[in-house]
Amino acid sequence: MPFNTALTRRLGIRVPVVQGGMQWVGYAELASAVSNAGGLGIITALTQPTPEDLRKEIRKCRTLTKNPFGINLTLLPALVPPDYGAYAQVIIDEGIKIVETAGNNPGPVISQLKKANTIILHKCTTIRHAKSAVKLGVDFLSIDGFECAGHVGENDITNFILLSRARQDLGVPFIASGGFADGQGLAAALALGAEGINMGTRFMSTVEAPIHQRVKEAIVNAQETDTALVLRRWKNTTRLFANKVTQDALKVEKESTTGEFKEIGPFVSGQRGRQVFLNGDVNFGVWTAGQVIGLIHDIPTCNELLTRIEKEALEAMNRTRALYSESPASKL
Repeated sequence: MPFNTALTRRLGIRVPVVQGGMQWVGYAELASAVSNAGGLGIITALTQPTPEDLRKEIRKCRTLTKNPFGINLTLLPALVPPDYGAYAQVIIDEGIKIVETAGNNPGPVISQLKKANTIILHKCTTIRHAKSAVKLGVDFLSIDGFECAGHVGENDITNFILLSRARQDLGVPFIASGGFADGQGLAAALALGAEGINMGTRFMSTVEAPIHQRVKEAIVNAQETDTALVLRRWKNTTRLFANKVTQDALKVEKESTTGEFKEIGPFVSGQRGRQVFLNGDVNFGVWTAGQVIGLIHDIPTCNELLTRIEKEALEAMNRTRALYSESPASKL
């Protein structure tokens, strides 16, 4: 029997797994593969240099899958911010009905999307921010634990606590994000009250991920200790793969006497990180990865991965259920 959660019912997917937005990874090739496998694939809007390029990527994805897919739109501080409203309008114009939002001051974009009856999955790293998002009318909250890749927030709260707090305090269905790679994790998230899971790093190490094979192999060969937190000094804490550039950036962060961001800026360049995915030199620039890298041991297709996750989750739920019996325990 297929999964029957608020997430699968509302999004029209078979397996309650969302492929989170990932800069320089979330292209049509990966999104369509995840959607074809029964999950929800996500195109990352800002991988596209202009709103019109996003339109082309959406149309390309439609040629690769007939199943639902969504768009990630992340709002982050920038000296020259993108025209988020224009990206949102393309999403609306193209009839996309599922959007993952994240970042600062999402209210105007969420309002714009909700007027078009878009289903919003909003990513949060604290319950306080989640409650603010509820007031904006989001449909699902993606509760992002400290284990996650990329922006982890400034509170260092892991998913075991965050998910239970979400279950206790939020009146909106939520998904578990950060630290998930297998069916056992999915079963655990469902037990804690989530309607499904969001995976990023796990999908980087799949056949269809549009990144260099050496990066995928680096993930497979890594341990859960092979990430590092950078930019905490500037309250923009980010979890990165602990390569040489990341270590150099940390040294600057710890030893800088001025505390000026321009000292560390060249080390954390997003463009250098993008080149890692193209040239396969895992030490060329910084790139995000979650602690879940310690759980990833192969490079399957998205279909193989989601089929496995579904099977593992069912086995885990059945095993847990078998631990309880209605009949009194035998006396010794």
